[in-house]
Amino acid sequence: MVLDAFSRRVIGWALDRTLEAALAVGALKMAFRRRGSITGLTHHSDRGVQYASTEYTDLLKERGVRISMSRSGNPYDNAKCESFMKTLKFEEVYRQEYRDLADARASIERFIEKIYNGKRLHSALGYRPPIEFERSLLIPPSSQQPEQTA
Repeated sequence: MVLDAFSRRVIGWALDRTLEAALAVGALKMAFRRRGSITGLTHHSDRGVQYASTEYTDLLKERGVRISMSRSGNPYDNAKCESFMKTLKFEEVYRQEYRDLADARASIERFIEKIYNGKRLHSALGYRPPIEFERSLLIPPSSQQPEQTA
């Protein structure tokens, strides 16, 4: 999964039976489709082989994204993603019995998009969900807009 560290929103994800680079690349491509090109972006990940693969790093470089990887043996460098994964497991995965991979994907997508991104409150975001937090940055409150005169 790809998490926007600023808004805590999951912007890309993929699920399959293996951890091949293609899975991570799929999540990254989803993130780019959703966010487009952002100047000055930094991509941070752990040191997993899928994130260090040529296919993955080339995609980041093509978009002008700065690559950052956590220090060896330091899980705290990737704490935001680890926190999301814990939440996903405890609030979704461990509570479900999936019929098959397609069922798991559909259920996890609902959790990510409806619950985690849309409803789950984050103290770092002023106790707002990621989607609401992002919207508050894009649309200034009406009380802060200048008055119009005729």
